Amino acid sequence: MDAPSDALVRWRLILGSRAEQASPAFGLRGKEEASEQLPLKSVLPAGIALTELDRALSFVYDSHERFGGTGDSRPYIPQWLEQMRALFNQSTLAMVQRDAFERTGLTELLLQPEILPQLQPDVQLVATILSLKEQIPDTVKQAARELIRGVVEQLRRKLELQVVQTVMGALQRNRYSPIRSARNLDWRRTLKSNLKNYLPERKTIIPERLYFWANEKRFRDWQIVILVDQSGSMANSAVYSSIMASIFASLSVLETHLVVFDTSVVDLTPYLNDDPVELLFNLQLGGGTDIAQAVTYGARLVKRPEKCIFVLITDLYEGGNEQILLEQLRALREGKTQVLCLLALEDGIPTYNKPLARQVAALDIPTFAATPNRLLEVMEQILKGVSR
Repeated sequence: MDAPSDALVRWRLILGSRAEQASPAFGLRGKEEASEQLPLKSVLPAGIALTELDRALSFVYDSHERFGGTGDSRPYIPQWLEQMRALFNQSTLAMVQRDAFERTGLTELLLQPEILPQLQPDVQLVATILSLKEQIPDTVKQAARELIRGVVEQLRRKLELQVVQTVMGALQRNRYSPIRSARNLDWRRTLKSNLKNYLPERKTIIPERLYFWANEKRFRDWQIVILVDQSGSMANSAVYSSIMASIFASLSVLETHLVVFDTSVVDLTPYLNDDPVELLFNLQLGGGTDIAQAVTYGARLVKRPEKCIFVLITDLYEGGNEQILLEQLRALREGKTQVLCLLALEDGIPTYNKPLARQVAALDIPTFAATPNRLLEVMEQILKGVSR
């Protein structure tokens, strides 16, 4: 038997098992030995057959409509998860796992104790668990918290150093004190700036100007107000931004507020210094959206507009009053508050309300999809430019 072409096998895996009904050429069974010669085979783990890969993917991607009783039975989920880990790397596994939740009703299985420890932890899984937290039985809650804690700690390790370096670096300007005392003297700068006044015959520098360090501590020098849309489409962003807010709250130079909203507004600021896992469990993911109401609340938190960064994280699908929203944002911007509108914080291309996004951007408000790194870049520019 001739070996099937690599392209044909790839198309067969994409189209699923029902493609065999259209043409026997798409069949995989009986071709495993011939397919050993395919380039595709080189990307499969040792001992994994094409038919095994096909069965694993069919559970997620084949049509789940019923056309009689001849289809494959639902796999035993723990065994399926184990097979998926053997088939795919972590990023691909997370993607297939996410699709399985959305397409097969696998979400319900999170309520079973033997399933949770076998799942690939990522932000999407955290968001899914949080959306189900009211349904999770006591026997699963501890395992769910440990999984979430692992993801949170991984993200904090990844983001914390960068946040501290960006914010503190932007605010650590060369500030010199009017209080002239020996202990505040900046010897390095004083000597460097007065080298031109060195007198060789006396081996002495005659300083024209002395520089002194400021000795005051900068405490709550800037305010950051973070408003997070916690409707279902923004679940990943809600997780990311909550972790970012807890890191911001640990910096003495920032007064950090975290407000989440759907059709109601909840101020989570009091929880920022607590366990970040408990902070996440205070999220109520899903529901409608009233962005105008949230911005109205957030605007009341602003103390010194010229020293406040106001971050609105949303997809801009407004269920409330768009005109009031735009008026509130315009008032904040005209009042010298530094306003940012982030359409997403996770990787990937978000879905957002493009007409409303254009109107927000027209208010001279940076409006963009962003990873946490991009948010930090913009914050650094603001802090450097305005704090001087």
